[in-house]
Amino acid sequence: MRKIVIAFDGYASTGKSSLAKLLSSHLNYTYINSGSMYRAITYYAIRNKLIPLTKKNINSLISLLSNIQLDYKMNNSTGFSDIYLNGSNLESKIKSLEVSNHVSSVAEISQIRKHVVKIQKSFQHKRGLVMDGRDIGSVVFPNADLKLFLKASDHIRAKRRFDELINEGYEINYDDIFNNIISRDKKDSERKDSPLIIPKDAVVIDNSKMSIIDQLNFIIKLIKSRFNF
Repeated sequence: MRKIVIAFDGYASTGKSSLAKLLSSHLNYTYINSGSMYRAITYYAIRNKLIPLTKKNINSLISLLSNIQLDYKMNNSTGFSDIYLNGSNLESKIKSLEVSNHVSSVAEISQIRKHVVKIQKSFQHKRGLVMDGRDIGSVVFPNADLKLFLKASDHIRAKRRFDELINEGYEINYDDIFNNIISRDKKDSERKDSPLIIPKDAVVIDNSKMSIIDQLNFIIKLIKSRFNF
């Protein structure tokens, strides 16, 4: 059976990662969350006191990129790959609101985007790949076999993110999450280097009123019709 490359893009907290994971599991494909790379670098910047992103701190962070080794290793408990920074598993540490508040600012730094995109493009030889992020279909894999773009209303996205963090034990309030999402959308869409856009050939899915299973079934049906699976 032919294996394809599937690119997931979309706004913050549209459930890209959860849906991409579910789809990759159904297809028995490799899954990579590209956003976790930017979150890992943001976590590194926070831990090394390079936040706030003053000009001096940005230059320091760029100079340290060669010291930042990013890798993915399979988590046998979840069946998915976790991100590692210099040998340490960061999967549970990169979802904090502190990281979320700064990740868009880190991700818009041109040198960092180029560094991360280079890593991401190294996966393009793989067939049977699902990757999600903000610029996968437009920049990383412009020739992806299938491009999907997720969107949902602002309040629904904020509520989903709020519930997720509460369930993981974080102490946060809804207004902070809502404001963070609006801010991230603005920064992601307005950055000069590979901004968040809807690729012309992407299938746009508004999942405001769709369950994750509804979305999965829609995409599976789409794949079967397009690629004769």
